[in-house]
Amino acid sequence: MSNVRARWWMATLGALLMISLIIGGWSLLQPGEPEAACPPIAEHPEWSVAHRWNEVLLDAIRRDLPAPTVHARNLYHTSAAMWDAWAAYDPDGIGVFVNEAQTASDVTAARDEAISYAAFRVLEARYIDSIGATETIPEFDRLMGDLCYPIDVTTTEGDTPAALGNRIAAVILDAGMIDGSNEAEGYASPGFDPVNPPLVVDASGASLIDPNRWQPLQIEHMISQNGLELENGVQESIDPHWGHVVGFALPPAGDSGVPIDPGDPPYVHDPATDQEYRNSAVEVVGYSSLLDPRPAVMIDISPATIGANPLGTNDGNGYGTNPTTGAPYESNIVNEGDFGRTVAEFWADGPDSETPPGHWNTMANAVTAELGENLRIGGMGEPVDALEWDVKLYLALNGANHDAAIAAWGTKGHYDYIRPISMIRWMGGNGQSSDPNGPSYDADGIPLEPGLVEVITPESSSVAERHASLAGHEGEIAVLSYAGNPPDPETEIGGVEWILAIDWVPYQAPTFVTPSFSGYVSGHSTFSRASAEVLTGITGTEFFPGGLGEWTIPANALDFEAGTEDGITLQWATYRDASDQAGVSRLYGGIHVRADDFAGRVMGAEIGQAAWELAQTYYGDAVG
Repeated sequence: MSNVRARWWMATLGALLMISLIIGGWSLLQPGEPEAACPPIAEHPEWSVAHRWNEVLLDAIRRDLPAPTVHARNLYHTSAAMWDAWAAYDPDGIGVFVNEAQTASDVTAARDEAISYAAFRVLEARYIDSIGATETIPEFDRLMGDLCYPIDVTTTEGDTPAALGNRIAAVILDAGMIDGSNEAEGYASPGFDPVNPPLVVDASGASLIDPNRWQPLQIEHMISQNGLELENGVQESIDPHWGHVVGFALPPAGDSGVPIDPGDPPYVHDPATDQEYRNSAVEVVGYSSLLDPRPAVMIDISPATIGANPLGTNDGNGYGTNPTTGAPYESNIVNEGDFGRTVAEFWADGPDSETPPGHWNTMANAVTAELGENLRIGGMGEPVDALEWDVKLYLALNGANHDAAIAAWGTKGHYDYIRPISMIRWMGGNGQSSDPNGPSYDADGIPLEPGLVEVITPESSSVAERHASLAGHEGEIAVLSYAGNPPDPETEIGGVEWILAIDWVPYQAPTFVTPSFSGYVSGHSTFSRASAEVLTGITGTEFFPGGLGEWTIPANALDFEAGTEDGITLQWATYRDASDQAGVSRLYGGIHVRADDFAGRVMGAEIGQAAWELAQTYYGDAVG
């Protein structure tokens, strides 16, 4: 072949190869650098690449078993990976796991690529064996394809954005194998045995060896909150070892496994807190008694009447005016029973089963959308672009959520505290503890409260009287409470009736009933307040954009039983108000007592503030 012909043949091959690569979305111009010709993703063009990876992670969580500890850790590690990739191209940014200084002719493109490889590698490793992996892993692959990044580029060597991203992921994944989570053994918690025998939910009563300690439930047919079939039988405590996991801004837990110790919850038989223990159980019955829309009691749930609680209380009375508009908040009148049911379900596992830490990512993304282009770190300085905002937001938010999981579950593992279903059934089975001279007295009984907790008498159980349906149980304790799941939850409600205290159940699905871990402290309260503190810090104000946050739950959208007729729009003036509602929702749902909620709020405030302060040190001079 002549030299001319050879040169022509080589040029033709090169042109064909270039055409092929361009059609496929790749370029040979700068290996490892993203090609600008890659078509933009049409859906949500305003989303940064970090936001896209956050969304596919939330999808993965929704498909998987709802383990808040594990998912909070995955959110944090993915967020840290994306931050480290972004910070490598910023002269002031400091990496959390990998602190490198990189340069690129197109920093924006390099960041997008490095972030994508870092997030993809972390998520692929963490969800490859998850429930829902057959949908989750292809979704990760599709996003890489949509961004025109080949997934077979696995090198960690060199200074290309892909190598940087792969390198960051490798460091984080290695660190995760020695962080105390026991990832190698599926996050198992060896050596934990419950003190109390199981409570058979379908039977009456509760037998307790220690009425201050957690009791596992025996449920005939167990299904997770997001609808996944579980092995039937007795609950096993989830992650009581989690207090030993390495956190973001938390101090090491030490031998106790409690990074932040909130102090003891109220104990029965403790002279200082015995009455508080009993009263807290009655308070949960009181919340349960509000879960019936049929009386049509109407209440105002706007920020004009709800919110502004001092930390660790429900003592707030709302706000006089909206600080953004200067006008009073408009009333939001709803059915009280529908409000309680909606609050219990909305906050239970997130709007779409993304667990509490994922729920607060969903809330944060909604706030970002409301802010539009007014993205000012700490509420100060010039607006930043969407990518800078997102990587800084996710680092602080999910660092806080990771720490909240560690602190809350460390506390749960240490105190091993009882849940309301066991408290109410045990005390109610013993009798009443209010009147030593009255019928059915027992020092370990439940306090009486007229109209809520009563002794069944021949008079009260006679025809047309309030306890008529409990005739034959004279001398036993009745509570006015949620009556349990209806036969057809699609079209019926359980309502509120007088029932035997020994048969009390929380407002939850009958296949779930109560989470499989101890009560003190509330994970919802801890996650939510920690997240609220970060959102307050990064936006520079405690108030939602416009002074009002809203989330509408449509008509007939409840899962535990038939939904509301008109739907409900939940409203909050501040992030802290929303977090307080998340905490109290667990009392409506019968999952926690007041001490669980309030202690979790206080811990969450400390955790969120510490995470926000530490995150700013990683931001460097770019803060504000």
